Amino acid sequence: MEKVPAPYSRFLTREVHIGDVPMGAHHPIRIQSMTTTDSMDTMATVEQTIRMVNSGCEYVRITAPSVKEAENLANIKKELRMRGYTVPLVADIHFTPNAAEAAARIVEKVRVNPGNYADKKRFENIVYTQDAYRAELERIYTKFKPLVKICKEYGTAMRIGTNHGSLSDRIMSQYGDTPRGMVESAMEFIRMCEDLNYYNLVISMKASNTQVMIQAYRLLVETMIEEGMNYPLHLGVTEAGDGEDGRIKSAVGIGTLLEDGLGDTIRVSLTEDPEFEAPVARALAMRYERRAAGQLPQSRERLYMGDLAYNPFEYSRRATLPIQHIGGSHHPLVLLDVSAQNLKDPFFLNAAGYKYSVGLDKYNMTDQACDMVYLGDALPSFSFPGNLVQIYNYATWASLKNKYNCHPLFSYQDYLSATHKDPVLNLVSIEAGEEIDFNNLESNVVLVLTTSAENGVQAQRSFFADLLRSGVRLPVIIKRTYGDISSDDLMLYAATDMGALLNDGFGDGVWIDAAADLSLLNAVSFGILQATRTRISKTEYISCPSCGRTLFDLQETTQLIRSRTDHLKGIKIGIMGCIVNGPGEMADADYGYVGTGPDKITLYRGKEVVKKNVNTANALDDLIGLIKEDGNWIDAV
Repeated sequence: MEKVPAPYSRFLTREVHIGDVPMGAHHPIRIQSMTTTDSMDTMATVEQTIRMVNSGCEYVRITAPSVKEAENLANIKKELRMRGYTVPLVADIHFTPNAAEAAARIVEKVRVNPGNYADKKRFENIVYTQDAYRAELERIYTKFKPLVKICKEYGTAMRIGTNHGSLSDRIMSQYGDTPRGMVESAMEFIRMCEDLNYYNLVISMKASNTQVMIQAYRLLVETMIEEGMNYPLHLGVTEAGDGEDGRIKSAVGIGTLLEDGLGDTIRVSLTEDPEFEAPVARALAMRYERRAAGQLPQSRERLYMGDLAYNPFEYSRRATLPIQHIGGSHHPLVLLDVSAQNLKDPFFLNAAGYKYSVGLDKYNMTDQACDMVYLGDALPSFSFPGNLVQIYNYATWASLKNKYNCHPLFSYQDYLSATHKDPVLNLVSIEAGEEIDFNNLESNVVLVLTTSAENGVQAQRSFFADLLRSGVRLPVIIKRTYGDISSDDLMLYAATDMGALLNDGFGDGVWIDAAADLSLLNAVSFGILQATRTRISKTEYISCPSCGRTLFDLQETTQLIRSRTDHLKGIKIGIMGCIVNGPGEMADADYGYVGTGPDKITLYRGKEVVKKNVNTANALDDLIGLIKEDGNWIDAV
C-alpha cells in the first residue's frame, strides 16, 4: 500500500497579462467577482466595484449586453482610475460580437461564451456532414477573427468561458450535453486563437452540476496537454445559489480542482451582493497557497499519472457490499459525534434532525436526520430513537448489557486481537496509508477512513484506489478531523475534502470531526451530499448570482421562492435573472423561473417553456400551480 500520497503541486500554466495583475505561471491564485448593477449606471457600478476591490477582488467583471454598455465601460474605467483604483476590468459578452469588439479596446480582458458568440440555441438536433461542420467552423472563424485582432492590437486578454447551460445546438448535436462537448466548444475557439497567433487566453468550464463541472475541467486540461497547451484556468460553479448551500456547492466543485492542482483564478458565484463572494474565494485559495509555499508549479505530461484504478473523467460509484443500511445501493450516511453533548437531555438530538416531543415522548425525524451517532465511552441516560444507530468504542460497547442498535468502533489492531465482535456490524478505524491486510477483515466490517496527512484528499483517494485494485468491497465512511478553525472555514474545508472523494465515486458515509455546533455539523454533512448529488434531502435551487442583465431582484425573489417551496425534497428549481443561461441550466432543473423582460417571467418544465411572459406578481403562484399539476407538490408540515 502506498504510504505517502504524491506531494501537492499546481499545474504549471502559461502567464497571461491582465492589466498590471498577471495570472498563471508562478503567480498566486487570483480572486474575482462580477458587478450586479446596471452597466449604464456609471456611478453605481463604480461604487460597487470599489466595494468588491476592498473585499479582495483582483479582477472585476461587468456585463456588456450591447455596444452602448461596452462603450460605457470607458466612463466606468475613467472614474475608477480618477479615484485611484487600477483593478483590471473584464467585459462579459454574450450574443454580441460588436460589443466584444468595442469593449476589447477599453478593458483589460473580455469574456466570450463560445456557445453563443456566433451560434444560436434553439434546442434543435442538427445532423452535420463533415463538410457542413467544417463550413460552420469557418463561419465562426470569420466572425471571431476581428475580436482576436483587436485583442492582439490592444494587449487585451480573453477568457473563453464555456457554460454547461449554454452549449450551442451545433455542439449539442455532435457531442450531446456532456463534459466532452463543453471541452470541444472551448477547444474550437482556442485553436482559432492559436491559428491567429494569439495566446493571451484564460479558459473556464462552468456548470451548476459539480460532477459535470469537475469532469469538464479535467478533460480540458488532459486535452490541452495532448495538444501542447497550458492555458490558465478560471474556476467556478455557476448558479451555485446563496447562503450555506452556495458556499458548500462552490467549495465542492472549486475545491476538488484545487486539490488536483488546477486553477489560476476563482469566482464564487453566490446569489448575494458580489462583495460577499471574494472572501469565500480567498478562503479557498489561501488553503492551497499555504500548501504550495516554497514549491513551484509543475508541468505534466498527463494530468493524472499512473494506475489510478478509477476513471477521473466519469462518475461511477465504487461498488460495495451492503451492510445494514451502509454501502451497496444505499445513499451515503451521516455520522455525528455526540460524545460531548449533554446525554441526560434528549433535546440535543433536535440539532441532529430528531425532534423530541415531551408530551408524546417520541421523536419525529426530519429529512436531514443523521443516521449514526458516535458516543465514544459516554452513556446516555435516556432512550435514543429506535432507528438511530449508536457507535461506541469497543471496550465500552463490550460492557453494554443491552446492545440493540449499538455497534463497536475498533482500531485495526484492536479488531485483530478482539475475542468478541458484533455479529452484525463492526466499524474499524483505518489511517490512510496504514499497512492493512484486508484478508483479516470480515464481511460485516465498515471502514472509517481517517487521515492526518497535509495532502489528506490524495491520501484517502490513494487508499480507495488500493481497495479497487484489491477487489475489496467493504463500505467506507470518510472521516476528517479539523482543529481550531472558524465555522466558515470548516464548511469550505469539509466540502472540499469530502466532496472531492464523493465526486470520484468514493465514500459510503461522512463524519466531520470538529468542535462545532452539532446543527452546523449536521447541516454541512447533508449539504455536501446534496452538492455532490449523492443524497438529496432538500429542495435544490439553481440560482444565478445576478449581473447587469438581470431583470428582477434575484436575492429577494430567490428568498421568496425558497420560503414557499423549501419543503419539496428532491425538487430542483432554477431561478435565472435573464435568458443567457436560463434554458440550458433549466435542462438540469425540474422547473425554471426565468426573467424575460421587465416585470415578465417565463416558466419552464425542464427545458420546455410552459408559460411565457407571466406577470411577476403571479409568477410564483403559477410556478407552484405547475408543480401541483405534475403531482410533485406536498403541503408543508
